[in-house]
Amino acid sequence: MVRMIKAGLAFTALAGAFLLQPSLRAQDSMKQDSMKQDSMKQDSMKQDSMKQDEMKHDDMKKDKMQDDKMMHDGKAKTLETGKFHGKVHATSGRATLYQEADGKLVLRLTNFKTSNGPDVHVILVATKDAPDDANFLKDNTEKVELGKLKGNEGDQNYEIPAGTDLTKFRTVSIYCERFNANFGAAPLEKF
Repeated sequence: MVRMIKAGLAFTALAGAFLLQPSLRAQDSMKQDSMKQDSMKQDSMKQDSMKQDEMKHDDMKKDKMQDDKMMHDGKAKTLETGKFHGKVHATSGRATLYQEADGKLVLRLTNFKTSNGPDVHVILVATKDAPDDANFLKDNTEKVELGKLKGNEGDQNYEIPAGTDLTKFRTVSIYCERFNANFGAAPLEKF
């Protein structure tokens, strides 16, 4: 009788193993399919992301090429230029004033880099230069607002209001109005 019980248990175990084996294979197959799909989705997402990055890069490249072309194909005349300095907020790059064929004045920042900050603006100031601790609001220095800083890195253009006296406004300043702080300045000289 014990033999029969052992044989019955062995038979049951074998039958269970044979019955479970196809379902385990199916589960493994489903897992592999799912992993393949996940991998394909990730690859597709990476490709989409790379395409978007390429498109952004291409757009930026086209904008830069268009700006450079505008500035150097005889459509614009270089008037003045200066290099940025700033020690408290490391600021570097070049500020160049151009006059377009239609007379419009444009300030172009190239290879520009400065610190991040709240409420940072690009202004022209009526001084020969601006020290790092310059407070243009406190000492009532005349200034011309060109707009909020478009980014703390990279090339960018700002339109200069018509009628601005460039013999008077001799320095470009990156200025944080909230803290009355001069992030950097570029004294302009004839080109």
